[in-house]
Amino acid sequence: MSDYVGSCLCGDVKFEIKGEFDSFYLCHCHHCQKDTGSAHAANLFSQSAELIWRAGADNITSFTLAGTRHNKCFCKTCGSALPSTAIEGLLVVPAGSLDTEISKVPNAHLFIASKASWDNELESLPTFNKLPK
Repeated sequence: MSDYVGSCLCGDVKFEIKGEFDSFYLCHCHHCQKDTGSAHAANLFSQSAELIWRAGADNITSFTLAGTRHNKCFCKTCGSALPSTAIEGLLVVPAGSLDTEISKVPNAHLFIASKASWDNELESLPTFNKLPK
C-alpha cells in the first residue's frame, strides 16, 4: 500500500509515494517564484521514499535551469508540477500535487531574502470559502 498518492490537474498523470518525507520547505527564491507563478514553492523532500508512476509517465516532461540544480517536472497537458528525482538520491514532491492529506507542516522558509515584496502579513487579509462575488 502507498503512503501517499498524487496526480496532475487534468488527471492524466498519477503517482504513488512509498515511504516518508524528511523535510518540507517553502522556498522563496526567484527560481521558485517564476516556476510556480506565486510567492514560493512548497516542496516535500525524501532521501528514502520510492516514487512509482501509476499512469501517464509518457506525459511527463522536465526543465532544468541551465547552470543550476533547479528542476521542475510537469504534465505536458496541464502543466501541473510533479515529483522529481533529478537530483541524485533526492525525491522532491510538490506538496500541492498530493491527493493524500499530509500531517507534516513546513520545517522552514528558504531564501527569504528573495521574498516577494507583496508577501507580508497576509494573515490579516479577509478570507473567503470560495471566490467572492
